[in-house]
Amino acid sequence: MEPRAHHVLIGLFTVAISGAALLFALWLGKSYKDVEFNYYTVVFHETIRGLSKGSAVQFSGIKVGDVMDLTLDPDKLDNVRAHIRIDGKVPIHQDTQAKLALTGITGTSVIELSGGSEGSPLLEGSPDQPGIIMATPSSLTQLLANSDYLLTNITELVVSAKALLSPENAQSLGNSLKSLESLTAGMARQGQGIDKLLDSLTMASHDFRKTLQEAEQLMRDADGLVKNQAAGAMVAAQRAMSSLEKAGAGVSKLLSQGDGSLSNGLGELGPVLQELRATLNGINAFVRRLEENPADYLLRGERIQEYVP
Repeated sequence: MEPRAHHVLIGLFTVAISGAALLFALWLGKSYKDVEFNYYTVVFHETIRGLSKGSAVQFSGIKVGDVMDLTLDPDKLDNVRAHIRIDGKVPIHQDTQAKLALTGITGTSVIELSGGSEGSPLLEGSPDQPGIIMATPSSLTQLLANSDYLLTNITELVVSAKALLSPENAQSLGNSLKSLESLTAGMARQGQGIDKLLDSLTMASHDFRKTLQEAEQLMRDADGLVKNQAAGAMVAAQRAMSSLEKAGAGVSKLLSQGDGSLSNGLGELGPVLQELRATLNGINAFVRRLEENPADYLLRGERIQEYVP
């Protein structure tokens, strides 16, 4: 009796599990049938690798439907028609875009919907008259479409690299590197000498600056000396002129008060007065030159032309 009791319990448990699974499937099917769908046809102008019946349809990454069937366009065999159904609660606009997207490294694909502005009218779709959505090229398709151009550029790059790395260029580059290494080593050995040279240049610049300062001071002293000498010469000239004027005045007075003897000597006094007048003119010319350019006159030693009576 005990073995039979175990078999009965196992049978009842199996029947209960099977019934529960059947009820869950019926409930799930009923709840799925209660959902209202909109039906659309997505037209692809490319190969739809990885897409099959039952594949998911996503809107912004969220599953909103699935693929019901895949067929070729009878009018143009290059096009593929994917018949899909989407939850009726999801608004599909006339400017909604669709494209093929990979879900991972396994190669399976889904239909990705995106876009759809609020101002655009809704796209209606029923099983008898599904709405048409034109698919845009996927990223993989664009990459493959540009593969020829990309391969051409890569080929040109490889050819250029080979030409650049030819044996002749490689040898020239090696020689340049060796020369640069030798130059660097020489500069490293001469580092101490360069430091000494820089120190010498610094000291020379200091000495040159000091020499300039001394030259400026010498010029100032020479300028002062010239001015003092010029002033002294002018004072002496003025004194000489004053003395000559006094002498001339005395002679004139003597002539005005002269007697007969002086009147007899007027003939001899005339040449003396002429020589005295010429001397005064020479002194005046000397004073004018001294006033105009005393430094040039004294330093260059310009001589006054002597008057020849």
